[in-house]
Amino acid sequence: MPKTEPAGRVGKWRREDSRVFRFVDRHLDPVSGTIRLDYELDGIALVERFSLPVEGQAAACEAALAPALDLLHWIAGVSYWKAGCPDRIEFAGRRPEAWQADWLTRVYREGLAEFAWHNGLDPFAWPLFQPGPDEPNAPAAVPCPLPERTLLPMGGGKDSLVALERLRALGDLPVTVQVGQAALIGQVAEAAGSRHLMIRRSVDPVLAELNHCGAFNGHVPITAINAAVLTVFALVAGFKRIVFANERSADEATLIEQSGRAVNHQFSKSLAFETLFGDWLERCITPDLAVFSLLRRDRELAVCREFAGLERYHRVFSSCNRNFHLDGPRTDRWCGHCPKCHFVFLALAPFMSPHALADIFGRNLLDDETQLDGFRALLALDGAKPFECVGEADEARAALAELAVDPQWKSCCVVARLAPELDALNIPSVEQLCRPGHDHRIPDALRADD
Repeated sequence: MPKTEPAGRVGKWRREDSRVFRFVDRHLDPVSGTIRLDYELDGIALVERFSLPVEGQAAACEAALAPALDLLHWIAGVSYWKAGCPDRIEFAGRRPEAWQADWLTRVYREGLAEFAWHNGLDPFAWPLFQPGPDEPNAPAAVPCPLPERTLLPMGGGKDSLVALERLRALGDLPVTVQVGQAALIGQVAEAAGSRHLMIRRSVDPVLAELNHCGAFNGHVPITAINAAVLTVFALVAGFKRIVFANERSADEATLIEQSGRAVNHQFSKSLAFETLFGDWLERCITPDLAVFSLLRRDRELAVCREFAGLERYHRVFSSCNRNFHLDGPRTDRWCGHCPKCHFVFLALAPFMSPHALADIFGRNLLDDETQLDGFRALLALDGAKPFECVGEADEARAALAELAVDPQWKSCCVVARLAPELDALNIPSVEQLCRPGHDHRIPDALRADD
């Protein structure tokens, strides 16, 4: 509940009185490249904007743009609907038909599973998307003769850099792109020497007012939103492939609820979501745009092994999410205390020396006793991992077990203290976990050899 009287456009709104969320309109201005997404929560107007780097450019596939904008409008609405989680959802324009409504309901429920868990909500009690009784069929997918160009979303971390170098080794020179204004990503792209683009995103500031009034808050499936806006961009600017860098480790649940339902912080990075997204593209937008992850067959450890050899990036990359807040960075590359910092350090350690890693992070995190609990959490000894984009529990265990017998690492206090806690566990080797092998949607021409 609010501690002070709410101000601005929110008035006396209260989340317990929230009743209706409305998808009002969506519009792409081809002159400025601005996408405007309009919503209403209990009569409060909300607007999200994206700015595409395509000012005045004629769309490469005009026929597929309307359904692509529908998808972006419906997915991006998750950030605003969750403020009150109202039972009723309305549409001022076209509404999803039955298959689309089921799809959106699943993405909202699974993409907001972590949010629901933290707020004590049951996502399967949400009515969410209900098609109207006379709703026409969804627009049929259309052919799009898109040019043979690749768009690579870049996040500033090791994964997109490994994917970039794999594509280059295959003779593909992708254009890199970021969604959001994080300065660090541009610095990484400059070090990579890629042609780099930025899609600017502006969340309605009224959302902060709603949060001040006690709105529900928490994690949203941001990669799903990014995939949708990148689809619109690819259709305008002319790209045949959007190549993400999500590993198979993203498929492991963060925790399993007592009901048996999985809660996965990385749902929108998982193969399940990638497959769902591909189904929507092929059915409702175009079969000629491929959206997939190049790293889907690899775990985090395999990616770290590969990245350890890409020394040109060691001084510029960062996976610490404190660099990527909407209101700007809150650290200088590595905070050294969050689950992402802990996992990346631990996963790189089997392939690098303590000196080399300390040079990246500023200190040896595994020789800092105050970091003990943070590293222990990665081992998921209680069955739950941190709610972050970290690798599998087995990967953290395997890395620690290998360090415990490595003369360079075994005397580090965190390694020495935690290694005995693994004695009763059956832990695969690092080498086993680095072998590729997993369901994927990678085209044969871009699949690395086993």
